[in-house]
Amino acid sequence: MFKRITIYLILLNVSLVYAPAQEVITGLQSNYIILHNTEKHNEKRSLTAADTLSLPFFDDFSGHSIFPDTKYWTDNYVFINNTYSDKQITEGIATFDALDNSGRMYATASSYGFEADHLTSQPINLNYSASDNIWLSFFYQAGGLSDPPEAQDSLTLQFYAPLEQKWYSVWKTPGGIDLRFRPAIIHIDQERFLQKGFQFRFVNFASLSPNLSDPSMVGNCDIWNLDYVLLDKNRNAGDTVFADVAFTLPLRSLLKSHEAMPWKQFRQVYLQEMGSSIPVHYRNNDTITRNITRDFEIRNVYNNSESYSFSAGATNIGPLTSVDYNANLVYTYNSTNNDSALFRITASLKTDNFDPKGNDTSIYYQVFKNYFAFDDGTSEGGYGINGLGSRNAMVAYKFVSYVQDTVRAIMICFNDSYQDANLREFDLVVWADNNGIPGDILYTKEDVMVEQGNMINGFYNYLFPEGVVVSGTFYVGWKQRSESFLNVGYDVNTPNLGKQFYWLNGAWNQSQAAGSIMIRPVLGASIITSVPITHYKNKNTMNIWPNPASDYINIDPGELQLYGSADISISDLNGHELINVPFSERVNISSLHDGMYFLIITVNGQPVGYNRIIKSKY
Repeated sequence: MFKRITIYLILLNVSLVYAPAQEVITGLQSNYIILHNTEKHNEKRSLTAADTLSLPFFDDFSGHSIFPDTKYWTDNYVFINNTYSDKQITEGIATFDALDNSGRMYATASSYGFEADHLTSQPINLNYSASDNIWLSFFYQAGGLSDPPEAQDSLTLQFYAPLEQKWYSVWKTPGGIDLRFRPAIIHIDQERFLQKGFQFRFVNFASLSPNLSDPSMVGNCDIWNLDYVLLDKNRNAGDTVFADVAFTLPLRSLLKSHEAMPWKQFRQVYLQEMGSSIPVHYRNNDTITRNITRDFEIRNVYNNSESYSFSAGATNIGPLTSVDYNANLVYTYNSTNNDSALFRITASLKTDNFDPKGNDTSIYYQVFKNYFAFDDGTSEGGYGINGLGSRNAMVAYKFVSYVQDTVRAIMICFNDSYQDANLREFDLVVWADNNGIPGDILYTKEDVMVEQGNMINGFYNYLFPEGVVVSGTFYVGWKQRSESFLNVGYDVNTPNLGKQFYWLNGAWNQSQAAGSIMIRPVLGASIITSVPITHYKNKNTMNIWPNPASDYINIDPGELQLYGSADISISDLNGHELINVPFSERVNISSLHDGMYFLIITVNGQPVGYNRIIKSKY
């Protein structure tokens, strides 16, 4: 509840033009994860056969893509994620908002209300009689961890009558705030819908804040989350309980205080920084007690070797019960690499054969590169200082360098603002520590401009050519040169109270925002500009060139046996899949943003080759 209160510190429909300066959290203007990956999804959609589906129709959005699964859905407007709620029925939700399928605010967006996201099913064969008792059920949540819809906004369900070629609205709920997901179930018994080619779709109607006098404050809004959609026969009005045991929340970092950190820094403090457990969250959605087995694996991705695996054994879980479990971990990340490391943590549940299996596995990638990160790489809101007196305001984020090191750059995720109102100059600053608050200024880079998206997930890399030597506690952040809200990406669901500070009226204040500002210091001798060839099991080598590359890469699979169905998957270092295409010796990576990525070749769904690639336009 505290996180929800925090993100609504300042409601967008309250005028801030004449308010005194204060820290503010608001919605997004764009979604960079969607923005930079729409092209590859459209290419993948074109490969999907257009045919009617058979019952049952089921999707709990537990796949690894940020887009709806093209086997079930015809459009890609909603955002599939795990971060806009912490109350989902199973891991993965579909989020409806005010952003289109390019990750930008809808062109029709207004304060008067507009039709926003759609989620439309593939055609389904509903050539049944009314006596077959066909029902559609789903769970929905208004707001979640982001901006809630107002009373005049709504989420609507529509059915398509194939013979009439017409859509009908059959269900609607007004805006508000839901602490949990609510169930809904709709009977389909009209002959106009009981036809081959039936479809259903969800539509959200949103409205921007009526206060447009400060466009830098206007952002994404009116969030709805959807989970566990099931269409089937032989059901009844009370059939909203499912025989399914599933993960509910994603795996997170196994480090005690970081999402990511430089490898050499971790090696200095691995005893104190490595967590002693793997926290997992799962639920028995059934009405009877179920028995499950919990298994875990940690894998060194760079050399494709198992680092550690264990089973937490079998256990009973009561009906309709959620479990927060910490699996004891006696392991510390270890690698022969000197500059970076990447580990894949997999948690899996062994459940009954009749359980859906897509939600029984959860995967997280632990990144050790050249930067510190407290955020999880996904922005659910925007942070900044706004109001009268905010000119010269400063924001600082606290980090600790466990060995003497050099700050080479600062990565910041800036959100877009309405009418580009936050594209202003500011100063980047590095501070020393002064008894728990920012002290002497170690470095200032003046008159830099707000920039979006020259790194993964919208992070822009501000380079420090001279470098800044740091040891122990230090702070990175910015000083404003105007009273405009800079709108920095804000990770709502990663609490880091005590690390964020802001300066107003001659004094430093500890931030009361519970989440994490998306700012990351880059440390080390230099920014990585090349990637070594990686060797795999059975001495197989996969060569990729050029590397770095700008638009295309060439792949020589070497001794890899690419029989059956071979595919190429490219993910960012946070595990988000960005490209998935059939294997080809030449791959278009022009849709990717500059940065480091991980390429995996699979055969019949099993990984057989790996390598790192760097996308660079220079």
